[in-house]
Formats: sequence, structure tokens, C-alpha cells
Amino acid sequence: MKSLTIDIETRSSVDITSCGLYKYAESPDFDILLMSVSIDGGEVETYDLACGDKLSDEIIQAFSDKSVAKKAFNANFERVCISIYLRRNYSCILADTTGSYLSPEGWYCDMVHARYLGMPSSLEQLGEVLNISQKKLDSGKNLIRHFCIPNKDGTFNNPSDFPDQWSDFKKYNKRDVEAEIAIQQKLSPAPVPDTVWKEFFLDQKINDRGILVDREYVEKAIELCTDEKKQLLAKMKFLTGLSNPNSVAQMKMWLKEKGIIVESLDKKVVSELLPTVPDDIKEVLQIRQQLSKSSVKKYEAMIKSACSDNRARGMFSFYGASRTGRFSGRLIQLQNLPQNHLPDLKTPKELIRAGKFDELRSQYNNITDTLSQLIRTAFIPKSGNKFIVSDFSAIEARVIAWLAGEQWRMDAFANGEDIYCTSASHIYGVKVEKNGENAELRQKGKIAELACAYGGSVGAMKNMGGSELKLSDDELQKLVNDWRAASPNIVKLWYDVGKTAMYAIENKCKVNDHGLTFSLEGSIFFITLPSGRRLSYCKPTISKNRFGSECIVYMGIDSNKKWSAIETYGAKLVENIVQGIARDILLYAMQNLSDYRIVAHVHDEVIIEADKVTTVSEICNIMGRTPGWANGLLLRADGYECDFYMKS
Repeated sequence: MKSLTIDIETRSSVDITSCGLYKYAESPDFDILLMSVSIDGGEVETYDLACGDKLSDEIIQAFSDKSVAKKAFNANFERVCISIYLRRNYSCILADTTGSYLSPEGWYCDMVHARYLGMPSSLEQLGEVLNISQKKLDSGKNLIRHFCIPNKDGTFNNPSDFPDQWSDFKKYNKRDVEAEIAIQQKLSPAPVPDTVWKEFFLDQKINDRGILVDREYVEKAIELCTDEKKQLLAKMKFLTGLSNPNSVAQMKMWLKEKGIIVESLDKKVVSELLPTVPDDIKEVLQIRQQLSKSSVKKYEAMIKSACSDNRARGMFSFYGASRTGRFSGRLIQLQNLPQNHLPDLKTPKELIRAGKFDELRSQYNNITDTLSQLIRTAFIPKSGNKFIVSDFSAIEARVIAWLAGEQWRMDAFANGEDIYCTSASHIYGVKVEKNGENAELRQKGKIAELACAYGGSVGAMKNMGGSELKLSDDELQKLVNDWRAASPNIVKLWYDVGKTAMYAIENKCKVNDHGLTFSLEGSIFFITLPSGRRLSYCKPTISKNRFGSECIVYMGIDSNKKWSAIETYGAKLVENIVQGIARDILLYAMQNLSDYRIVAHVHDEVIIEADKVTTVSEICNIMGRTPGWANGLLLRADGYECDFYMKS
């Protein structure tokens, strides 16, 4: 046996959407009902496990045999569920970083393969895009609802009571494997590199390991947040006389009666209103801001997803951003946690943990904001350990300078300069120091750096904080122009990449430029990064955009998660390339750090559950190594240690 293609149907009373796979499979009533398998792409056999079928010894052994390639669509689901099933039913000894799950090595994911090629993550949608004949059956959703989700009384429907539906369910399960085999055949001409599979295996180990949640603190935080919002809502009702001051319509009407007309009440609008309104209205709007804090939802997500050992697992989706290969988040969403600015996090956390809410209120005015800033502290290392947090300094700015050959920027990084000050110096032609000479120009340099690197103009400047500079559109445009004049090689990179990409697509050829390779192979346009990994764009064509300029149009998943035509151009491709290279550098560092206990990663940051003797410098030195394929790129990793997760 060389390969095994698998699909399973499972049941559990735990909601997988809100609680995650690991909590779902951990439930006492979890079970695998059906398992369809194909050995080496042959005839699909369905095991009716719910009705007494037994797995063959050959298949059981294959699950833990790294030399047998196990393939599934969203393989993490099959691997974790089968791990729990084997442990409960076959007394298998499972060896992994956690000791609870089958080793991810040897498990390959068809969904990751699709993402690598810029295709949909849904089996049904992918089947449509690839036009396979063995499409996923439409009956699945109703059958899953019937057999896999408990009734209101907590019981599950018995297959023997519904023979016709059960027969259909087995056909549905079998068809999924047939669809997966057809998809594998379609995708096989463009395989995923072994280096990416090794990254996937590491990702699975990190997901299996999870990160420890301080349950005692989180439960008290939820209690406090609920009580605080109740008090704030009561106060708001008293001040406005509204039956439901959380209602946008009621609040807009109340403001209109006060002579204030607004189109919306989003965060930005409310922030802009606060300095301009009378104190009584300001108080109401400030309370509304506090009520809109989503702190309690994050805390509740922690409780929902934490397993019986209080570790939250499965929070990272490998290749979640298919255009760059970066991770996306699941469940608690570590990628968008609020920042912390309180000088002391330990004191308020301990007050909450001890239930001393009155004492907390006497020391902190804005309780919802305090709870929001403390969210990160809910993640803690296991007993006897500490967290070491290390992240790259200005990774994207370093990569784009290296790729474009913008020497003054590379010199600034080599000399340890503040890139925002140095950028402002080049824009304005004067010396700029962070807390010294011409310090007021640093903010303009910072906003220009954040907004302009990928072709952004006035709109991007405003989105990155340019509105706070109180500059006119003409003044912002001048700042954009000055930034571009100071960074001619980056501007040239945009146009070079755009022209080279169009040339490769139009002429169906391979072109090398800026250390990148552009090629059209079949119906997919590839950009090969210095690491050897490729960015993928399906069915590209050259078209005209709304401004009458030539642009590349390809098929991909848009912002609404629909498979549709997407326009791109040189600067946007550069953004994909730079973020893709930054992603490869992070994964290179994570591989180098794989002997340490990585429990999480956020953007360009790695969180390690370390023993007391491991040092920050040790981790940062490993993380800051430059890959062999990035000769000349200057990296720097900074870090700190802490007793709970936080931003230094």
C-alpha cells in the first residue's frame, strides 16, 4: 500500500463551528459513523462503523505508518477524529508531541493542495471549478443534520430506524472519496513541494499542542464583563430614556432630536463626534463605545474552544491566505487581539481572578477597556515554564528594500536606524530623530511607509492614519509623491513586476526578474519566490481596468468568499510577493525553532512555552537567521519573556 484516500462521517453533541475540532472530537458522545477509503486510488470501500463493521488491520496499521500517504480533504479533521476513535476502540498507542494524536507526518491535505494553487477551499466548490464528473452529492447537508447532530433531547437518530436515509448517507460518504480522487488527479500535474508539506506537518503539531488558557481568570472576566455591561446599559437607558439604547436606529433618532444627524454609529464616526458634542451627549457616546467592546466574545471563545486540559487547540489554518500562503486564524482569532497599553497588567488580572471587582473599579475607570487590554493575559504557560515571545522587526519593509535593491533602506536597517525617521529624512531632506530634532515629522514618515509601499495613494494614507495629520488631499498627495521620489527602486519594482507578469502571460513563457520567476503553465500563472515556493493565479488574462489601463485578471476567491474574476497589477503583485517572502522567512524560523515548544504564532511573531533555562537571546538568535536563499537580506528578531501572553 502506497496511499490511502479517506473520508469520514462523524457525530458529536459539541458544536464544531464555535468550539473547534479538538473539543468536538473530545466529547464523550463523539463517534465515527462511516469511513470510506480507497487504497492506491482503487475501488472505494465504505465501512459502516455505526452498524458494526470493523476496520481491517491493514488500514489501522496504515494510519500510523509514515510511509503510507494518507490523503483527505481537510486532513486535520480525519487525522484528529481517527486518533480519538483508535484510542477509544482499538487501544492504539499514539505517539506525537502531545501523546494524544497520530503523527501528522504522512498525512496530506487536498484542501492545502487546492489553496497552494489558488483554488477554493470547499470540496463542493473545487469540484465545480475543476469540472469533475464525480461531484459532491447535494443530499449531504440534510443527512448530516439527521444523523450527526443531536435531537433536542440529546439523543442521535439510529441508522436502523431510517434505512433509506442511511443508505443515502453511505452513498454520500463514498462519493466524497471518489470526488477527492478525481481532484487529486486534476491537481497532480502541479504538486505541492515537499518543503511546504514539512511546514504543514509542523503546523499540525502546533495545532495539536495548543496553548493553555487560564480558565479561572477567564470565567471571572466573563462574569465581570457581563455585570459591567448590565450596569452600563442601565445607565444609558436612564440618560437617554430609550428602551434599547443598543439599537442603532433608536440611538440615531435620539441624536437627531439633539440636532446631530449621522449616517452610521461605527467606531470611527463615534470617535470623530466625541470632541464636538456637549458633555451629556459625550457621556452617552462614551458608554456606547464601552458597550461595543467585544471583549466578552473573545473570553467566551476561549472557554468554548479549550479542551479538558484547558489547552485551546486548532487555532491556525495552514495556507489560509492562498494568494500569499500566510496562515489565517480560527476560533479565538489570535491575529486580531486588542493591544495592551496598561503599564501594569498583573495587578488588574489578579484582582479579576480573585473576584475583587469593587477594588478593581476603584482603581480603573473604564472596566470594559481594561478587560479588553487583558485578553492576551488569558494565555499562560504550563506550570514551571514561561513564555518567550519573539518577532521580526519591520519584516516587510526589509524584504521590499532587499527585493528592490533600495540601498539607503538596507543601510538604515544595517545601522539599526528607525525606518520611519530615516524615511521622513529622505522625504523632507532634513535630519529626523524619534525624540529629538524634527521629531514631529516621524509620524508623517510612518504613515507614508505603511501606506505607500504597495502603490497606495491618498486613500491609503487616510486609512493608515493620514486623516489625523489634518492635511488636505493635495498635501497628502504631495507626501505620496515625495515618498515615491525617495524610493525610486521600489516604484520601479512595481512596474517591472507588472510588465514581466503580463509578458509571461501573453507569451506563455518563463521570465526571470528581480530574483523571481514568472511563468504560465497550463491555466495557472506562477510566481516562483526565492525560497522556491510558488504563488498561483488561475486562468489569467490581460484586460482593461475601469481607468482604461491594462491589468491582469485571474480567477480566485474574492472578499465575499466567492470564486470570481479579480483584477491585479504590479504593485498588488509586489504586495503578494513581499508578504509571501515574509511568510517563508517566518516558516524557516519556525522550522529552526521546532525543537522548542511553539504554542502559537501571530503575524510575524512566535510564542514559545519555554523552560526556565531557555533565554530570549537564544530564541531571537535562531529566529533572526537569514535563509540561504535570501543572501543579503538583513533580519532582526526582538523578544521578551513573560508569565502570561502580552505585547511588550
